[in-house]
Amino acid sequence: MPSKFPAPLVIGIAGGSGSGKTTVARVILERVGEAHIAYLPHDAYYKDNSHLPPAERASINYDHPDSLETTLLIAHLKRLQAGHPIERPVYDFTTHSRTAETVTVQPHPIIMVEGILIFAEPALRQLFDVKIFVDTDADIRFIRRLVRDIEERGRTMTSVVEQYLKTVRPMHLEFVEPSKRYADIIIPEGGLNSVAMDMVVARVEALLRERGLG
Repeated sequence: MPSKFPAPLVIGIAGGSGSGKTTVARVILERVGEAHIAYLPHDAYYKDNSHLPPAERASINYDHPDSLETTLLIAHLKRLQAGHPIERPVYDFTTHSRTAETVTVQPHPIIMVEGILIFAEPALRQLFDVKIFVDTDADIRFIRRLVRDIEERGRTMTSVVEQYLKTVRPMHLEFVEPSKRYADIIIPEGGLNSVAMDMVVARVEALLRERGLG
């Protein structure tokens, strides 16, 4: 992407685990168009712990900012802003390690970053033009996480409950919930809130037109 083109619009979507962030991202991808969006999920950037024994990997606090290689995400985001493609990591949640594969992500008019902790990181937060926080009740978030982790990540109900009580809930209260104050837009119930999504999509499309990208 030559430098004469307008800078891409960078959108951050944050919220607690199970809040519906991915649904919001999917709605934006579908309605604005995947051909216009470079998508970077923060959880693809979990540090590679393949050198550790499985039991030690499973005991890591994956809800703390230190568990993620945010410096790499920032570097990739800046490369995309400069018009260069990146190789996004692929993380295997069933083994708590990165795979040898990567996904090539091309620069696009919109860069969308999604993750629970993206507003808790000042260096990352300052790169967003639009900050969206998905605000969903704790009981709904827990139920969604329970179903997802059992069906998609090979976890047991006991392990999900233990992890929620030991790290997910405490880290949400320490890092995720306080980061809500940085949001430009707060969406109750996420992508299921059709009125809010209509407004968000309209705003994104308007910002693209303002930049000559729509």
